[in-house]
Amino acid sequence: MMTGFKTGLLALLALLAAPSALSAAELLMLEQPGCAWCARFNAEIAPAWPKTDEGRRAPLRRVDITEAWPDDLKDVARERFTPTFVLMEDGQEIGRIRGYVGDEFFWYRIGELIAQLPNKQPMQ
Repeated sequence: MMTGFKTGLLALLALLAAPSALSAAELLMLEQPGCAWCARFNAEIAPAWPKTDEGRRAPLRRVDITEAWPDDLKDVARERFTPTFVLMEDGQEIGRIRGYVGDEFFWYRIGELIAQLPNKQPMQ
């Protein structure tokens, strides 16, 4: 009887560890040291982001624009204005938000962008 339980448990753990199709989306945050608006985003949105449906659907990935550009983002247009948020799906840009002027505007705009992603349920 313990063998059946262990087999079931191992199968469940394998499913949980398997990569999800939902992990193909990510939200890039293009930032730089000393950016006051980046700091405001970090205080107002960043702590809650991973706990939201949007954050589970598109995890936040930070990119410092003053450092070498990541190889996997060679097709993403660089920005000089920070913060800029770029919603990506399977390596393709869905859209971007330039600047951060407060939480209400951000949640509205990110909702519009997330709605453009393929219709998949957020990770629970």
